Amino acid sequence: MPGKAASAKGTALASTRTRMRQKASTGAPPYDPDLEELIRQAESIELLEEDGEPLESEWHALQIPLLIELVRQHLGDPHHYYCAGNMFIYYSKEQADAVRENRAAFKGPDFFVVRDVDGTQLRKYWVTWQEGGRYPDLVIELVSPKTVRKDKEENLRFYATVLRVPEYFWYDPDRNELRGFRLDVQRLEYVPIEPNEQGWLWSNVLEAYLGVQECDYLQRRARWLRLYRADGRLVPTHAERAEQAEAELQRLREQLRQRGVEL
Repeated sequence: MPGKAASAKGTALASTRTRMRQKASTGAPPYDPDLEELIRQAESIELLEEDGEPLESEWHALQIPLLIELVRQHLGDPHHYYCAGNMFIYYSKEQADAVRENRAAFKGPDFFVVRDVDGTQLRKYWVTWQEGGRYPDLVIELVSPKTVRKDKEENLRFYATVLRVPEYFWYDPDRNELRGFRLDVQRLEYVPIEPNEQGWLWSNVLEAYLGVQECDYLQRRARWLRLYRADGRLVPTHAERAEQAEAELQRLREQLRQRGVEL
């Protein structure tokens, strides 16, 4: 969670962010020397890639790449979206200065998605002023005993008022609790997303449900955060797709054997 110095910048950042988003969506705005100077100063800052802290558990270390794999399986060609995990997000010069000095203001969501950008580009971190003013459209935090308050309370304010993330989800594996929120852009507050009968939460950003399934992933049996398509079908991993293809092949072979054809 960013330190007090970075959190206090929310009001000033809102104006800068609005101007940058206007540039991305409607073309170049009128000349703004303050914004130009901000970008010039920001580009000269040395940005850190990580905070040196390990992930909380093996489950956390595996759930992040699982989410990345599932989103890519579901959304396909990454030329029109970017997804990553455990990566720094830089959203202002003041925050970047604070991170460089004491790392107190770093913000590194466990998982995030940005739509309508080129996701094939390799990035060390997400720098909003280098990305046309684009901020995450969706963030998922994976709760641990050390981050319960931050993920369930503090992030609800930060992602709504500073980054203004349209959708925020958190999953607590110890309590098997999944919660999702959608931003009310008028009040800059999150509104809870109501679960369906299966307990899944619909994401407009992903165009899919988020839900929990107990299953094996990389030979680890656990409750994993998964994606489900609008019709309820599970988005499979690469390994699960291969298993499904093999099962279908064996079914077809058996049908041919019953008709006297051997392959």
